[in-house]
Amino acid sequence: MASDLLSQVRAQETALRTIDWALESGRVHHAYLFVGPDGVGKELAAFGLAQALVCERRGGDAGPGLFGAAEKPPVRACGTCSACSRAVPREDTRRSHHPDVVVLERGLYTAQQIGRTTEEKQDISIHQVRTLVLARAAFAPHEGRAKVFIIRRAEELNLSAANALLKTLEEPGAKTHFILLSSQPEALLPTILSRTQRVRFAPLPDDVVTDLLIAQGVEPARAKDAARLAGGSVDAGMLLADPDESETRERFVESAFAATASPTIEQVLALAESAKKDKDQLPSNIAALASALATRAAEAARAGRPDAEALAIRGRFALTALEHLAGNGAAQLVVEAMLTRMRAV
Repeated sequence: MASDLLSQVRAQETALRTIDWALESGRVHHAYLFVGPDGVGKELAAFGLAQALVCERRGGDAGPGLFGAAEKPPVRACGTCSACSRAVPREDTRRSHHPDVVVLERGLYTAQQIGRTTEEKQDISIHQVRTLVLARAAFAPHEGRAKVFIIRRAEELNLSAANALLKTLEEPGAKTHFILLSSQPEALLPTILSRTQRVRFAPLPDDVVTDLLIAQGVEPARAKDAARLAGGSVDAGMLLADPDESETRERFVESAFAATASPTIEQVLALAESAKKDKDQLPSNIAALASALATRAAEAARAGRPDAEALAIRGRFALTALEHLAGNGAAQLVVEAMLTRMRAV
């Protein structure tokens, strides 16, 4: 059975107030940009807003109340009607089964489905925009309530796709809404940024991440440890809680300490080279290194050891490396620069 997805979004009060006000006032913007780290509730909120827009009960007669008077219709989705159920993305396809809730994402569709000769591997192509957006833009919503396009990782729109989308963003059809999701809004075209209303999603508190990890089956002690390193992201927390991933991180941390202490540069170069091959794992590896350095710095400070300040500085270098990675820095160069700076302290 479906449920109201907005009610499941945790610790994002500011974003939810913006969404609820738009729904209650009837002034839902035609194009939103939900901005924030991955794994903090952006996507859940996007489908919750889409669910509310297509809900069969929202905005209509909610039926008689306790004393016979008509109840006020719900601001959010009812969560129980057929439209609400179909708007929820299916785990097997990552797409909604409601005809008016359309998802765009790199690699989500086969080449044949979007009229390409090859699969999408690098970005969201113009073929997706043409097939899923432009071909539908001129038509009314299939079920008459609203038409919602949700674009995951919108920063992956290539230039042609982004420019093709712009026309519809400038002159959307009636009852047509776009929700773009991005953790890197600076990578989007300025013209797209100017045509969307930004809604910010903050990193989640550690206790919320812990609760959500436990709800997904992670053992409580491991969930707490993972949340501490996850940067407020449930997605990162799930990776950090994986035992195999944990061993990989520990090897990286040990190698980084060894490279920093080595009298020669060879271990630095070797670790930087291996980082290029494991770049998807690299952010969590460096986060673990930053955490280990912070722990060692605290222990050294409590013991009055002279290396406390150097350890703290190295921890800041690790956090800087994370920022460079988030800004699309080359994995090998980021690790090499980080370790070189650490060796100089």
